[in-house]
This record gives sequence, C-alpha cells and structure tokens, in this order.
Amino acid sequence: MKKKLLAALLCSSMALSLTACGGQPSASDPGAGDGNTGNSGNTAASDSAPTKMTLILRGGAYGESLQAMLPAFEEEHNVDIEVQLLSFDDLHTGIALDAANPVGTYDLCMVDGSWMAEFTANGVLANLSDMGYSFDDDIIPATTSICTVGEDIYLAPYYGNVTVLMYNKQLIADAGYTPEDIDSFADIMDIAQKPRAADASKNGFLIRGGSADNIVSDFLSHLLVHGGWVVDENNQPTVNTPEFKAAMEEYLALYNVGSTLDKDDIVASVSSGETALAQIWPGWYVPTADGPANYTTIPTKLTDDSDAEDAVALQGVWCIGIPENAPNKELALELLKYVMDPQVQLASIDKGGVPCRYSSLMDETVLQTYPHLETVCGALETGVYRPAIEEWTQFTNILGQEMDNIIQGIKSLDDGLADAQSALEDLMG
Repeated sequence: MKKKLLAALLCSSMALSLTACGGQPSASDPGAGDGNTGNSGNTAASDSAPTKMTLILRGGAYGESLQAMLPAFEEEHNVDIEVQLLSFDDLHTGIALDAANPVGTYDLCMVDGSWMAEFTANGVLANLSDMGYSFDDDIIPATTSICTVGEDIYLAPYYGNVTVLMYNKQLIADAGYTPEDIDSFADIMDIAQKPRAADASKNGFLIRGGSADNIVSDFLSHLLVHGGWVVDENNQPTVNTPEFKAAMEEYLALYNVGSTLDKDDIVASVSSGETALAQIWPGWYVPTADGPANYTTIPTKLTDDSDAEDAVALQGVWCIGIPENAPNKELALELLKYVMDPQVQLASIDKGGVPCRYSSLMDETVLQTYPHLETVCGALETGVYRPAIEEWTQFTNILGQEMDNIIQGIKSLDDGLADAQSALEDLMG
C-alpha cells in the first residue's frame, strides 16, 4: 500500500461530517483521486488499458460504503472496478452460482457470516492465509470468529453489523426511563406497553418481517437472554424447548403491543414518534445529537434482578472474501488489504461505514460526530454469530416459516415449535 494513497484518504477522513440525509455519501469523495494520488510514478501502468475488476456486494450502506472507497485504488492501480449491489438473497445466489465456473466473474465478494460454513465446505472462497493475509490486533476479535476454519482465514470482517436497540427519546422519557435505565427485557416490555395504553395508534415495539431470515435473526437475542439457542453442541436443533417457548411467548407479547414492518418503515416509525422501541442494525439508521431517536445496547438480563448473559447481541457482520475462481486473485488481495486498512476504514465512516476496528470506532474525532459508534463497539465485542453450519440457509427458512405461522396465528405456539423441531431434525439428520 503506497503512503500517498493512504495519506489522501486520511486527510479526507479528518473532515468527517453528516450530510442532510445522515450518513450518506457527501459531495466530497475521500476515495477519489485529485492529481496528488495519481500514477505519476507508474508511467507504464498509466499508458496501458486498465484491468477490469468486478465486485459483488450487499446493497445498502454495507456495500455502498466500500464502493465509495474505490476511486483512489482504481487510480493507483490502473483498474476499472464494476460494482454489483444486490439484495441478501440475490447476493447469496450470485456468489454460489458463479462458483461453479472454472474462471469466475467476481474478484471480491461480500459474505454474510451465516453463509461461511456452506461456502467453505463447497470451495467457494479462497484461503486468505495461504495468500499471505492475516488479522492485526486492532480488529475486534469477536468479529473474526466466523472468518476462520481452524487457523485458516477465509474472510475479513468489513462492516460491523450487530443488533442494537433503537428508541424514541420522547416516548421512553414519557414511560419514565432514560436509556441507561433499560437494564433488562422486563424494562423493554414495560416501556413497550405504555405507548399503546396511552394511545391506541402508537406501537410499543416493532418486529421485522418480510423473510424467514429476518424473523429468525431478530429473534435470537430474545432467545439468548432466556438461556436458549437453536442448536446444541452437536448442531442438532433445540427449538421445541422450554427456553425457546418462553422467548417466543415474550416475542408474541411484544408483537401484541406493536406490529411487523420492513426495516425502512421501522426506522421511520421510531423516528416519527409512532413507536417506542425496535431492534435494528447500525446500517439502517445513523443517530444525530438533535434527532428524535438513538440506540443503545440490547440488555443482557431477563429481569432487573437476574444474572446477565454473557452476550445477547447478534453479529451480522458483513465480511469480504476472494472467490476461489476469481480472475485477478493477486490484485483482489491487494484490494482486500486496502479496504481493510485502518485509514481506509476510518474514512469509510463518513460514507456510512461501520468498521470492525477499535481505532476507527473509538477515535475521539469520530465520536464527536458519531457518538453511537461507542455503543456499536461494545456490542461487537460481545456479540455472537448464528450457528456456523452448512445447512443454515435451509435451517433458517424452515424455522422462520414456522415462527411466522405462530406470529400470524396460523399455528399454535406448541404446534409450530413441534413442527419446526421435526422438520429441522430431518434436515440435520
């Protein structure tokens, strides 16, 4: 990595500022070359046609924050990068299908942690350790646990996605709470009940619907605080259990004083004062000091006088990897190292990025503008990933469908959990 490239990015990152849209790319481009970061020392490269590279990334802030960092790399390395920004399901399908080709389309891919076991088992991802990549001590250790198989690294944690609790400032104050008072899930329930009781048009707590993955992912924090999990130590399903049932009963109680909405509608509802609380991911919303909403960590206790669980926040970190059949593997490794560089990560914050680095999240200048990142850092330190099993996509589709049947009243709680357990046992053998 050349110093002039990183210096240009660092200079731009020191001017961190929110745009009117909050966390979206500003008019200035810290990734763009300005003549000072050109190829003046690389005449041969500048005289030749640029190398074509293609990236397949998650749409929204996750991939857009990475895309915003590319122009400087393009100029420095004489490359032309095409970026495909896809939905969750389309991204998984696109990576999986392209892996069957002898020479693939993509040089870099963005991977959800829940796909890791499937992709490594099927030879989709290149072994980054064999290519010379390693983690440094600045990367939050918990975010790397899904990135390795044994001692071998296959992914790098790029975007620090982790569940947090979004709240409307006025509504929790009206309920008699400060953010620091939200100590347990009993507090969440108490706060959630009060807006609906005072005004039938308001919601206490919003649940994300729209897909099986959404339902399962957002539920897992509730399950963890009840001491349950979806699989045992042998990766056998543990769905039809007292812990899962108790967590589901609590979830249904929250639903009864709220509703199910898509993520954008959730953010809008909490921001407008129609809803008190919701569980969200940092890429959805960037709090501001004078804004109506903020977020805090999800409590780790069931009741105020119960013991705290070690962790209840769910890691949904978006990682980056290199397909095994990437057409430009060496150059792809340079790009991966570049976007994971501390200075590039720091600059990405102003573009909606959420790094997995202590130095970025806890930077004093950053926290003056984005104080919520301290909350994110704490959640990332103790968050847990979904089970690293090859069958997770099928697993979550089965479980999510049965949970939705329960939420919608199509099946009773007991019948839905029993059916889920049976189907998952068949899946896992």
